[in-house]
Amino acid sequence: MITDEHFNILALLKVEGVGDVVAKKLINHCGSATNVFNAKASQLKTIDGIGDFLIRNLKDKSVFEKAEKELQFIEKRKIALQSYQDQDYPERLKHCIDGPVLLFQSGNIDLRNKKLISIVGTREITPHGMAFCKELMEDLAVFNPVIVSGFAYGVDIVAHQAAMDNGLQTIGVLAHGLNQIYPKAHKKYLSKMEQHGGFLTEFWSNSNPEKENFVKRNRIVAGMSEATIVIESAEKGGSLITAIMANDYNRDVFAVPGRTTDKFSQGCNNLIKMQQANMMTSAADLVYMLNWQLENKANKSIQKQLFISLDEEEQQVYDYLQKNGKQLLDIIALECNFQIFRVSTLLLNMELKGVIRPLPGKLFEAV
Repeated sequence: MITDEHFNILALLKVEGVGDVVAKKLINHCGSATNVFNAKASQLKTIDGIGDFLIRNLKDKSVFEKAEKELQFIEKRKIALQSYQDQDYPERLKHCIDGPVLLFQSGNIDLRNKKLISIVGTREITPHGMAFCKELMEDLAVFNPVIVSGFAYGVDIVAHQAAMDNGLQTIGVLAHGLNQIYPKAHKKYLSKMEQHGGFLTEFWSNSNPEKENFVKRNRIVAGMSEATIVIESAEKGGSLITAIMANDYNRDVFAVPGRTTDKFSQGCNNLIKMQQANMMTSAADLVYMLNWQLENKANKSIQKQLFISLDEEEQQVYDYLQKNGKQLLDIIALECNFQIFRVSTLLLNMELKGVIRPLPGKLFEAV
């Protein structure tokens, strides 16, 4: 539902000198965008960083005409508007100081109680990267995350497609207005994307996909998600900028390692080497680091089978502990017919894999 407040935020964003940070400062101080336009100059001057230049610009009535024109486009195209104060605005993005004041939204996006993961990478995805991305979506499907990407060539569109193939909601964050689709070759995915999620952008209908817009877009991709995964990247590229932004927002970052001779593994390897990303070799790494849990006990065995690779001896010990509960080290060795030193090694490896936990008194239990 478009409100008067949304209209006044649109107008405020057209005031010369007002960007996302300044707009939030004004709205937070005055209580609403409506109050900003009604505030006295003496009140506005008490806000840090607000001077005479900006106060004069707030008296420019032409901003309401621009807002009205955009509102007509929004209503005609049935676009949803989300301000940073709205309940349906991406929760994590609310905590980013430079997050957009307004987001334009199309499709059937539902972010309530959802795990959000961003996937980025090179536009020249290799067969290895494509296979990894598809397998990752298959393995994560049981957790029903929302997959966020930039709808570009390469890793982005493969991630969107793989998400939809596995029944997951997916969101394309655009670097232009909702009056167009870029790249044009991806227009064929528009309808399916809007059925399985949709599109978000901060850009107005008259905004084209300019180079600088892609960097601004990347901060939304990084900020709205719980974690960002870099599938493949050359030594330099936009996906590395997204990873750095995610780090700055205190989000988890994962990178898929590759051979040192592979061009599109260099960026990922460097992120791992510089400790700017966790190494990711399978979905298990993400599930473990983010401490994701399936909703019921019946699915926990599925989680172990999908994500934790146990050898035959480890599986024997795990099955015993799962069946019998907490057990002493000596009893585990006796019942599983292993020597104590061997059980100690197995238990250590299993603890590192996150499938058992040690307890006081040399007791162990399955997680």
